Amino acid sequence: MKIKVNRSEVRRVMRSPEALLELTGRGQRVAMAAGPGFEVKPSVGRNRARVAVVAATSAARRAEAKHGVLSKALDAGRG
Repeated sequence: MKIKVNRSEVRRVMRSPEALLELTGRGQRVAMAAGPGFEVKPSVGRNRARVAVVAATSAARRAEAKHGVLSKALDAGRG
């Protein structure tokens, strides 16, 4: 049996408002676990929705550089 993936439909689902909402929620959980000064930046690209959790303050940038708080907070965004 051969399976043919409908790429345009996959792209539509990955760019959907529902996908962006799910990713934004996960990003917010990561930002909260990382501590104060982190914010979520959602966007929709050509093929998929995505979010970035960024250090928005100098204190948050220092915490990330010194302690790697974003890497440690990733588990908060799972599941």
